[in-house]
Amino acid sequence: MSAQVYEKVALIGLGLIASSMFWGMKRGGLAGSVSGYARSAETRDIAREIGLCDTVCDSLSEVVEDADLVVLCVPVGVMGAVAAEIAPLLKPGATVTDVGSVKADVIAQVGPELPDNVHFIPAHPLAGTEHSGPRSGFAELFDNRWCLLVPVEGTDPDATAEMRRFWEGLGANVDEMDAEHHDLVLAVTSHAPHLIAYTMVGVADDLRRVTDSEVIKYSAAGFRDFTRIAASDPTMWRDVFLTNKDATLEILGRFTEELFALQRAIRQGDGDHLFDYFTRTRAIRRGIIEAGQDTDAPDFGRGARGK
Repeated sequence: MSAQVYEKVALIGLGLIASSMFWGMKRGGLAGSVSGYARSAETRDIAREIGLCDTVCDSLSEVVEDADLVVLCVPVGVMGAVAAEIAPLLKPGATVTDVGSVKADVIAQVGPELPDNVHFIPAHPLAGTEHSGPRSGFAELFDNRWCLLVPVEGTDPDATAEMRRFWEGLGANVDEMDAEHHDLVLAVTSHAPHLIAYTMVGVADDLRRVTDSEVIKYSAAGFRDFTRIAASDPTMWRDVFLTNKDATLEILGRFTEELFALQRAIRQGDGDHLFDYFTRTRAIRRGIIEAGQDTDAPDFGRGARGK
């Protein structure tokens, strides 16, 4: 049986996720052909140079023409505008999806723009690196990572099953979730940690008693990994916080409470509280390793993965 899921796939936006999807589709034979479009002419030129996509198009109308699957790989803040532009050009029966890390806002932006004769199945692959741009993708990015599907009400189950098969073909584990729950889960596992990482790196920048060269030279693993997270794409993360405001603020409120409790324990010399807290958090790390979502190798496994 052929592994092909879609005859023609269109990728809009050609950064890390889209480029990894392309190489993954090639590896798995999941698409007959893949067209790609990026707003920047420079990005399109790089894509042509490295063979990213079978056809690199210079317009949205060209890229979505006759596509069976259209993937929005643009920052969540502009997804509604892109959807409005492609809506009249979509083939009846096509599936439109996205890879944004916020779902309720994307559904509110994109859903109303699309015609009734296409399927809209929002998705979120929980995979990435701190690198961005068309050169940053690689076929193995989604292997044993999770992709969350958030089908909107009334979605054809066959179209959802097809999308599931597609992401499984890219190497991902697939689960389904409703949009509000997705946004809360991601606020805990991704959005709030990113904001905290940005803040810590910003604090180091503000502490003039610690020179820049000392911050760089003496970065132990903790701070170094904050800087890795804080190197992520600024446009994407700006849009994430503006579009997942409620869930992120809820989790940051809880974080602030926990932080105050730890401050109090340190001030009062409450070693038992600190030890118990760190024991509990250590168990979470072990659970992540046991679930195959990271490795216990030194350097957070990055050496082992080569990325």
